[in-house]
Amino acid sequence: MNNYALVITSISGSENKILQDYARKAPEHGFHFIVAGDEKSPENFNLEGCEFLSLKDQLNSGFELAKQLPTRHYARKNIGYLTAMKNGANIIVETDDDNYAKDSFWSKREDHVQADFYENGGWFNIYNLFSGENIWPRGFSLEHIKTMPDKNKAVNKSCYCPVQQGLADENPDIDAIYRMIFPLPFNFKQATDSALGRNTWCPFNSQNTTWFKEAFMLMYLPSYCSFRMTDIWRSFVVQRICWENDMSVLFHNATVWQERNEHNLLTDFKDELPGYNNNNEIVKQLAELKLQKGPASIPDNLRTCYKMFIDMGLMDKKELDLINAWIKDVNMLLQ
Repeated sequence: MNNYALVITSISGSENKILQDYARKAPEHGFHFIVAGDEKSPENFNLEGCEFLSLKDQLNSGFELAKQLPTRHYARKNIGYLTAMKNGANIIVETDDDNYAKDSFWSKREDHVQADFYENGGWFNIYNLFSGENIWPRGFSLEHIKTMPDKNKAVNKSCYCPVQQGLADENPDIDAIYRMIFPLPFNFKQATDSALGRNTWCPFNSQNTTWFKEAFMLMYLPSYCSFRMTDIWRSFVVQRICWENDMSVLFHNATVWQERNEHNLLTDFKDELPGYNNNNEIVKQLAELKLQKGPASIPDNLRTCYKMFIDMGLMDKKELDLINAWIKDVNMLLQ
């Protein structure tokens, strides 16, 4: 049987209604629920059905990454991933502490999925397949937000998708520009699962994402970039490396709805500026990288991709030290 883990990072206390909901339902559905804390997490966090990782717990974990990972950053979630692997998870599902699970969230996952498959689509706004509205995902290239995906290029077939992104209703993952212009809440329409292959780009987030064991090495969230970019830039790296392993990234109907935590939209806008200014060039340079094929090459490909961000001046060179620690930890856990 598959061993499922559910991973969240949070500085909320155990009184958080969404964390309570996950702690109650996760064991009922065979999920091991892990919350990775940070400096602002309450010392008295105690929630039955949840394994809480305080900073002390993380430092005592034995993980090389835990010794080096910066605090006060969403990338503390990496320690939650490693803990799930250590506990024997074959499938890791991640979300956030402001996303309520629908009943469908707890459904069985499969890495081979019948889906509409797209390749050579360039920038591909997946939200347009689940809505007729002018809406785009956070991280989508602003230069291409008026570009509509060509649905006629879809080939419905069985796709190998060890990375799967579920949408979110009510408050979907959209950028600050959209939030300042268009009304919310917003709910997506039901649509056919879609898988993106080679030369097809769409950002995906970390608020409703499923990872199968063969893709665990790709889960790494970078630390030396803004909170609003860490999962987006990871998604571009993941898609690029997937091309070399005949993997596709699946997008499926919403299985969560978000009751968004308080945000300052102008702060979000500022934190998203590196993406607005660079995402188009990032995917262009990623596409041009000479990567190696096969699962054994994933660690070296990770280093190559993130070195590109460093060379572009978008991340500090210390990011490579974290990646090397991550690779060491994952190799130790999965050997």
